[in-house]
Amino acid sequence: MLKRFIPLILLLLGSMAYGQSHTDWPRSMPWWKANNLRVIQFNMPAYEAATMHPDSIVEDLQRSSANTLLINIGGIMAFYPTKLDFHYQNPYLRSPTLMDDLIRKCHQQGIRVMVRFDFSRVHESIFKAHPDWCYLSPKGERVYNTDMVMVSINAPYVQTKAFEIIAEVMDRFPIDGIFLNMPGYQVNNPYEGVYHGIDQNEHDQKRFAAYSKGLRLPVKENKGDSVYKVYEAFKKYTVDDWTKRLHELIKSKNPQVALCTYMDEYVDIIRHESQSSTTLPYWPYTASDNVNNAVHSYPDHIISNASIQQISFQSRYNAVEPEEVRIRLYENIANGSGLDISMMGDMRGYEDERNFKVIRQVYAHHKAYEKYFGRYRSVARIALIAPGSWPSGLPMQEYRGLQLMLKEAHLPFDIIEDSQLARRVQDLKKYRVLLLPDLTYLSPGSVEALKQISQQGTSLLATNRTLSDHPVALAELFGAKAVQSDHDGSGFYLSPERQAPFKRFPGQKMLFWKFNLGLYDFSAADTTYLPILAKGRPGPPEIIGGHDPTGYYAMGLKTYGKSTNALLPIHLGRLYYQHGYQQHKNLLLDVLDRLYPSAGHLVQTNAPDRVEVIVQEFTENTPQKIQQSASDGWIVHLVNLTGFSGNTYFTPVPLQQLRFQMACPFKPSRIHILGQQGSLPFSYQKGTVAFTLPSLASFAGIVLAR
Repeated sequence: MLKRFIPLILLLLGSMAYGQSHTDWPRSMPWWKANNLRVIQFNMPAYEAATMHPDSIVEDLQRSSANTLLINIGGIMAFYPTKLDFHYQNPYLRSPTLMDDLIRKCHQQGIRVMVRFDFSRVHESIFKAHPDWCYLSPKGERVYNTDMVMVSINAPYVQTKAFEIIAEVMDRFPIDGIFLNMPGYQVNNPYEGVYHGIDQNEHDQKRFAAYSKGLRLPVKENKGDSVYKVYEAFKKYTVDDWTKRLHELIKSKNPQVALCTYMDEYVDIIRHESQSSTTLPYWPYTASDNVNNAVHSYPDHIISNASIQQISFQSRYNAVEPEEVRIRLYENIANGSGLDISMMGDMRGYEDERNFKVIRQVYAHHKAYEKYFGRYRSVARIALIAPGSWPSGLPMQEYRGLQLMLKEAHLPFDIIEDSQLARRVQDLKKYRVLLLPDLTYLSPGSVEALKQISQQGTSLLATNRTLSDHPVALAELFGAKAVQSDHDGSGFYLSPERQAPFKRFPGQKMLFWKFNLGLYDFSAADTTYLPILAKGRPGPPEIIGGHDPTGYYAMGLKTYGKSTNALLPIHLGRLYYQHGYQQHKNLLLDVLDRLYPSAGHLVQTNAPDRVEVIVQEFTENTPQKIQQSASDGWIVHLVNLTGFSGNTYFTPVPLQQLRFQMACPFKPSRIHILGQQGSLPFSYQKGTVAFTLPSLASFAGIVLAR
């Protein structure tokens, strides 16, 4: 059946690698720490319980080189004979031993089994018996999906009954992991795209009043409302409390059972997902974006990024394009996640099998060369700060636009979530530049982290309205004061002419603008660049002109401690994300050259801009080296995105004679391509290695062995 995976929450995936016995790894090490997951998730519709065959499922998993099965077992409905009267029984369950047989047969073939719970909804029969367990909108409405009703997180079903359900499953089945789908607070009906608002359930009201010392639940999501800010903290507190208690329950029963979800607190595996977009421009780097962010924001966790087969909730029976899946899966590998596919039903009688060949090819590649994957250390000295783990809206566009510029320029970079700056301050000190895309608000701890690392030599490059909620920090770090942080830039121009940092604009005196063009007072900055030219007269042609200097500048530089910080209060990333004019990318690249002159030395190549280059330092991921951290070399991952047209995915263009020159701190003993015989000739002089890749099809892994 179709394949789909809604913002499910975590998937913990992965048993030990295929080809390596589970007993090869130290018994004291939790199995998921091997970070070699090859997960396939079957989101089973209720009616398929009548036709499920454990033997065929195991056969398909083996054929696909999977080492972990993720399958639903309970919550919305029980896929086993439950003894709990509040746990709705799947009416199509054919065999009372279905899950017993499936788990046993998977384990016989060395396949781990993660089970999926979804406590976001209950059957209407449960709702009728316990209406206080379910969501209540500010208008007094319930949220139905046919005969399922959305629950309230603070009501007894989630707070107590969910634990009884999980305990029943763990007592009965020898599972390897638990994945929680759709945890936390809900304000939307995602399957219908309808917003309903903040839950007003009586249990939510009472718990919020107790937490806030008497405040009433807000009815609107207004970030400027002081009560809503308390409510945001309340939501995090209650979700963390629930997850902590669940983690304690699971580990008390079996420490070797992994907990997987989309959050980071009290979980073993963070699950993320690459979904198709229903709006343009499409984002071909979704897996790199997700994994890079999670790996560097939460380095103590294992990350599993799921490629969602379905196009949308409304189009579950149609899969995304095979080449998009290939890109997602290889980006997973290159950035440090295992492999993860989520589909509706199992692989027999599937409505859209076009991706199966790609899945089998990439999973087999991971199985064959898994010792080169999963134990990485970044060599990047540029970090991009992400506006959350699931960026959205205008901050997402600014963030993606800057990311796209770096990708196309082949500049390696790490992604770190904005909420983790204060926690990661020591790690941040290794970067030469931090990019801050439209981060209007940061916690006080995060602001102090920026000051500390900037004092010690990490330059900051901020765009648009970054730190606009922190005027004191804005002045201290950038010498800037917002006169008008929101200002429509349509019709205005920027002038890069005759200014030293800007060398990528031969023959061009004026750069058109669109979207936000902030007007800032840079009198406290050291230097200003990019004079803003007035809108003037756009037409008719006989009277155009009048684009005189406004007295404002689109960039200021300020020395702060040992660093130089740059502020461009303009929607630079958004403009490139939506329109892709090279001139706007060149602005960023010239500024980066000013702040970090050797930024382009790490990777120099004639590869097209649409070849993604990801460089990692690796330690072999084997039982023999699991206790070691010494480097075994570098691996250069290449993902060929030349088949991406902007609104669809074609077979990538085969490329020939790709030359690479890289700043490498060691002379390789050998350079070879995973999956190919022989070695590549190379030269090494003064810390620089040079080699040529004869050809590139869809992807390649090039190992620079020590």
